[in-house]
Amino acid sequence: MAVKQFKAESRKLLDLMINSIYTNKEIFLRELISNASDAVDKLHFRGLTDDTVGLGADDYAITLIPDKETRTLRIVDNGIGMTAEELENNLGTIAKSGSLDFKTENSSEELDIIGQFGVGFYSAFMVASKVTVVSRAYGSEQAWKWESEGADGYTIEPAEKNTVGTDITLTIKENTETENYDRYLEEYGIQSLVKKYSDYIRYPIRMMMTHSHPVPKPEDAGDDWEQEYEEHSEMETLNSMVPIWKRKKGETTDEEYAEFYKTNFYDFNDPAKVISASGEGAVNYNAVLFIPASAPYDFYTKEFKKGLALYSSGVMIMEKCEDLLPDYFNFVRGVVDSSDLSLNISRELLQQNHQLKLIRKNIEKKIKSELLSMCKNDREKYEAFWKSFGRVLKFGVYSDYGAHKDVLTDLIIFYSAKEQKMITLTEYVEAMPEAQKYIYFAASDSVERAAKLPNTEAVLDRGFDVLLCTDDVDEFCLQIVREYKEKSFKNVGGGNLELETEEEKEAAKTAAEANKGLLDALCEALGGKVKAVKTSSVLKEHPVALSSEGPVSIEMEKVLKNMPGNDGIKSEKVLEINENHAVFTALKETAAAGDSAKLSLYAGILYEQARLIEGLPVEDPIAYAKAVCSLMK
Repeated sequence: MAVKQFKAESRKLLDLMINSIYTNKEIFLRELISNASDAVDKLHFRGLTDDTVGLGADDYAITLIPDKETRTLRIVDNGIGMTAEELENNLGTIAKSGSLDFKTENSSEELDIIGQFGVGFYSAFMVASKVTVVSRAYGSEQAWKWESEGADGYTIEPAEKNTVGTDITLTIKENTETENYDRYLEEYGIQSLVKKYSDYIRYPIRMMMTHSHPVPKPEDAGDDWEQEYEEHSEMETLNSMVPIWKRKKGETTDEEYAEFYKTNFYDFNDPAKVISASGEGAVNYNAVLFIPASAPYDFYTKEFKKGLALYSSGVMIMEKCEDLLPDYFNFVRGVVDSSDLSLNISRELLQQNHQLKLIRKNIEKKIKSELLSMCKNDREKYEAFWKSFGRVLKFGVYSDYGAHKDVLTDLIIFYSAKEQKMITLTEYVEAMPEAQKYIYFAASDSVERAAKLPNTEAVLDRGFDVLLCTDDVDEFCLQIVREYKEKSFKNVGGGNLELETEEEKEAAKTAAEANKGLLDALCEALGGKVKAVKTSSVLKEHPVALSSEGPVSIEMEKVLKNMPGNDGIKSEKVLEINENHAVFTALKETAAAGDSAKLSLYAGILYEQARLIEGLPVEDPIAYAKAVCSLMK
């Protein structure tokens, strides 16, 4: 029999198909099952208006038959089948899509054909040394066999087939040093591929599965009897068919969502939140999203990869599509399914991303809306979520120069020193006294330390609340936000807190002028460790406090010091002394007595005490210990 040559520069194109277009050999089964699904769709569509088809909706199926002895894998469908001419056109001409032609000729919202490019069939040659197709078209008594061993060409000849449909037989290649082709003949391997790529094909995908069962011990068996097993086979459906995200509202229970989440995203815990989303119009899609109850073990590592599973008409295209989620929502897991995606020829990548951008935008709005609802209506659950993922949202505010702050600021919560609980920025502003001008915050390594800072206590003493910030990103985040509901943020450790009344300001100015010589002497004694020494009228019980001037705060200095290449960045520190404290009285008396040595000793001790209060290490522990001991003498 004469061997026919492929059209369209077949040898080069088929070689490209096998070696370049597809990056993953295992997707061959996805492609062949999708083609079989299209064939069944075509006959099913015809049956809607043609009673002679004779098949009901429950009669359609795709059957997989592996055979290790002959090293073959068969993919059998009872779809519309192909004539000799269609075999010639669809399989003899690479990149000719019969599915696309059928969809063009029969436009209908109910018709969801998967195939577009007519190249998926040839992915079979990545794993098969020979491909045999026996097909009988609906309405024809004659079947035809198409056979090829690759780029050398193909043959078409009459064949026998009792039923309408297509039977594809792949002769699986022998194993090599780098590739295990046997897995495409193993029941478990095939079942795994179906679950991974084709679980939501709308027709049953069936395969004969073999199971082993223990044989009961005979009554007359001795003590040396060994357990025996017997095998039996039965046809099993491998796919779920109806995706959980396409079910009508109310058809899926919380338990079913939880089981789907745990099975598909490898979590032992139920999700904290299930979000259903869909869109119609510019782009059609269905999605089911999950917010985990806790962060996965690798969440804050380089190995963690964000993304949603992307399906096109029920067929998995990408296991993790990063473009569907912004970084600040990278904790979200889930599935997006759309038939409107512009896929590339291998259906592994997207040709255009404008559809993806629309879906992403809608999903982002939906996630924010659900998180806001959780924050408002289930604060306990939201605070548990925040412990795991709040850091990501704050980084999202800070990243890209604050481009996303308007999206995220409403979701941020901090611990309130006044309320002794987590609150939103909105709740803070709504509770502000009329006289309060700023949103005050204190940054430290723990809530307890931040609450006990001298300037925190000074702000609280005026009846104003302070947000206690303990993450290294907090201060950077609030600097980017700058203001919220027309209220600016002010760090309690950032110098002038503007707490004084006009009378207090005048009194402080007078005190500063009267003690200028003392303050200058203390500053000089510290030898450049601080930019200035000032009096404070707002400190209460504490004798001293450290504040900073300029863009780098004391807490920022701590954070930056731990980053590579930032050792030289320091805050410009100011030592504040409580003018109403007995310590200040002692300083004035020492200065009046002209004892510069003791004044210098006092200055050093007060400076180190202020550092300890801020959570900074003592610069010279030995000198500090000697200074304290000298006072005790």
